[in-house]
Formats: sequence, C-alpha cells, structure tokens
Amino acid sequence: MNWNQLTDLSQLEVIKEESKQQPILILKHSTTCSISSTALNRLERNWKQESVGELKPYYLDLLKYRPISSAIASTFGVEHQSPQVLIIQNGECIYDASHFEISFAELAETVG
Repeated sequence: MNWNQLTDLSQLEVIKEESKQQPILILKHSTTCSISSTALNRLERNWKQESVGELKPYYLDLLKYRPISSAIASTFGVEHQSPQVLIIQNGECIYDASHFEISFAELAETVG
C-alpha cells in the first residue's frame, strides 16, 4: 500500500480537485492509540488495489498535524474521530467510518 502523506492544509484543496477524477481515501491516524494502530494494520494487511480501483490513499498523522484534522472535519462535514477513514469523491465525503467500524470490505464496496 502506497500512502500519500497529508502534511499541509493546502493539500485539502488538491484532494478535492483530485476527487473529481478518482476517489480519495483519507486515514486519520493517531500514532499513540492502539485502536488506531489496529485499524491501520487491518487496512494495510487487506489492501488489494484491484478491489478499490483508482482509490488514492492519504495518511494523516493527526498528532503532528492536528489543524489539518480539524480542517478535514469542517471541510467535509464530518465529526472528528480517531482513527477515521473518509472517502472523498467529487469534492464531498461519501463515506466515513471510525474505530473498529473501519473495514476494507466496506471501502471496496463503496468505490466498487
């Protein structure tokens, strides 16, 4: 799995534009949380690009970049959670899940 690092607020506008061409996955990850580590591990272990097509994954270390996490919540109209995944398509969040509800199968179904 090839994560794109989300490290700058300006990337949110890039993501919105990219999402008009392909769906975007954002993972908000806390590096000190065991639930977050489990969710990341499950995603990486189950990731099959052929199941998600052109879904482009972004990784946010929300402890280092907390303002970006807050901006994601307000930009895409979702309540902040950690860990949390969002799928962005056509500039809008079409799916979000958090904690143990994060499922590769659901992600694949959403974009499939």
